[in-house]
Amino acid sequence: MILPEKGHLLRIFIGESDKYEGMPLYEWIVHKAREHCLAGATVLRGLEGFGAHSRIHTTKLLRLSEDLPIVIEIVDTLEKIEKFIPVIDGAITEGLATLERVEIRFYRSGKK
Repeated sequence: MILPEKGHLLRIFIGESDKYEGMPLYEWIVHKAREHCLAGATVLRGLEGFGAHSRIHTTKLLRLSEDLPIVIEIVDTLEKIEKFIPVIDGAITEGLATLERVEIRFYRSGKK
């Protein structure tokens, strides 16, 4: 797959304990991104954060949280991301999604 120089980054903020169709929501989103042939997806687990409820979720020893912040990043063309957002919209009951323009410098698989 070849990506143009101008792309878009979809960034989704959810909680680690969020579920959809019996699986972790972040895992479900990554599988859906692959099914829709998006260029790739990365899941990042946060050490600490808060969202719309203003509750702190942290890894600190005295306040262990089982609902740490999760960020899913997907980079592809605007057209593909715009088609993908309605697919995941209904699955995200709490969270945030942002979309921003990015410059793609390279996208390599390592295969020649």
